This record gives sequence, C-alpha cells and structure tokens, in this order.
Amino acid sequence: MNKVFLLIGGNMGDRLQNLHQAIALLSATCGPVIQQSAVYETAAWGKTDQAAFLNQALLLTTALTPQELITTILSVEEKMGRLRMEKNGPRVIDIDIIFYNDLVIHEPHLTIPHPQLQNRRFVLIPLVEIAPAYVHPIFNKTVTALLEECKDDLEVKLITTHT
Repeated sequence: MNKVFLLIGGNMGDRLQNLHQAIALLSATCGPVIQQSAVYETAAWGKTDQAAFLNQALLLTTALTPQELITTILSVEEKMGRLRMEKNGPRVIDIDIIFYNDLVIHEPHLTIPHPQLQNRRFVLIPLVEIAPAYVHPIFNKTVTALLEECKDDLEVKLITTHT
C-alpha cells in the first residue's frame, strides 16, 4: 500500500462538516485515512478577499496510482459541489496531494510533492503534527525544518483537536 499525505480545506458552507464529508468520501474511494491532524483556521492565501479556510492534514493508504488518485480526488471534490471558477477562489472543498510515498512527479495535471507546501504554514503546521520527521524528497529536509524556515506570516489558528 502507498502512503499519501493530503491537505483538505474549504471556506464555504459548513466548513467543519465539509471536512468530515471529505474524509468519509476519501476513505470510501481512495483508501483508509489512518491519521488526521487537528483542524486549523487560516485567512485565505493568494486571493485574500474571501472567508477564512479550515484546513486539515491526512495520512491515508491507497492502492491507487498517483494518476488514479488525482482523478478520484477530483471526483470527490465535484461530488461535494466544488466549482473551479477562479484560481485561489472560494471553495466548498479543496483536496491537495502533498506527498505520495517519496515520489517526485511533474506532469501537466499532477505535481508531487505539492510545489508550494514549503511556502505555506497552513500546510506545514498540520503536516508537522502528524509527520514531523517526514523528509521532503526534493529538499531532503524534514517538514519540521521546512516549517522553521517558512517565511509565510499568515496566522494558523487551532480550531479543534479532533473532527
């Protein structure tokens, strides 16, 4: 089985319920979620004139290939009502593949590891919570070290320790 780290988040509707629904759908379609971080709230990144996001890191195991996984994730987002109308715009749910084992993939519609994770505290803080010693396969640094070096100044506020 493959180990996959995901970041889920959203800023529309019942944000916490949307995270619960995403976890249930991911478990049913991709593989069991074996670890999950607390839920954190962060102001929107990139396009700032919108509601704050709730975010959570997940570790799941899957038999799916990276390409099958991204296709399945996109269908989960669509099933939950995600509309891709503007880059970095508001969304019911956003599911990003952060790491897939230690693979490095650069394809037109799939980049692993996530190319911006080292620049985003809202990704690194929940990720460090569940996998502090995980080593980024390109930078050869732990996610803890990446968090210590991160220049992002957005506040990441703990909302709940369990979902």
